Amino acid sequence: MSSQKETPGQESENLRKWRVSRRRLLKIMGAAGVVAVVAPIFPSLVGKVSAARTQTNGANGAKPGRIRQWVMVIDLRRCDGCQGIDEPPQCTQACIQGHYAPEPMQWIQVFEHELPGGGTQFIPTPCMQCHNAPCVNVCPVAATFTTPEGVVLIDQERCIGCRLCMAVCPYDRRFFNWGNAPIPPESLLADYNPEHQAPAKRGTVMKCDFCPDMARAGKLPYCAQACPTNAIYYGDLEEDIATNGEKLVKLSHFLTENQAYRLKEDLGTHPRVYYIPGHGEAVSRDPRRHGRKATRWPWQEKVEGARTWKR
Repeated sequence: MSSQKETPGQESENLRKWRVSRRRLLKIMGAAGVVAVVAPIFPSLVGKVSAARTQTNGANGAKPGRIRQWVMVIDLRRCDGCQGIDEPPQCTQACIQGHYAPEPMQWIQVFEHELPGGGTQFIPTPCMQCHNAPCVNVCPVAATFTTPEGVVLIDQERCIGCRLCMAVCPYDRRFFNWGNAPIPPESLLADYNPEHQAPAKRGTVMKCDFCPDMARAGKLPYCAQACPTNAIYYGDLEEDIATNGEKLVKLSHFLTENQAYRLKEDLGTHPRVYYIPGHGEAVSRDPRRHGRKATRWPWQEKVEGARTWKR
């Protein structure tokens, strides 16, 4: 073993050779079948259907060591924009509080669509988690990447703020952190991870991260947990199951039987977010209600001296 001392330049070069990016690490973890990646989704619920799954899947059932493929289903028949409880959309509020999202970012945003026969339909819209994601294809520094679980993430420590990903996103679901937005002090103590983008980094792009860390821990994403009508389902394509916390469904049957669709399917982006269409139910057509309430950032008035994030 050589005892020759490395020069500063040689030391930096060696560090660069041995440095492992998060993207590469995730690929290595997926190939090796790390136990954390294959931990059961929603263990208590999955346990109830294990016998049925064995009967229906037989020899072709999901095998140990596989990688989860997360998916979301939003039932528009149930969503009323939280008018029923006279509050801002709780999916958005929970996401903001759980991720310390800076104002005015709404990683899952509830849009209002006027129906031809009168009334309004509410459409919660997170990142679509596209299988063929334009944002991943254009990022010049690989700050936007897809994990083995099919989740599109952003590494703020790599992001250079060029905003090319924002320009090509057909769903307008990416947000630029222009400055020092009001955020709660506790967010500054968080350990940064692309799966939970806190604290926010100035000059970088942020978006819905699909909460895969929560799913692997057996929990629903913030938005699904907070929905008062249980309109948001979260599940695993490989396991062919999804749950809204109230009931468990066989994903393929649920999508087919309810004529599920994805936004802008003609673009070939292959989103991981599905919608169950509404059919003019009273929940979204009540003429006595007039629009949803405005979203709030609860720590807005608690942080003294912070500048409000503005377009």
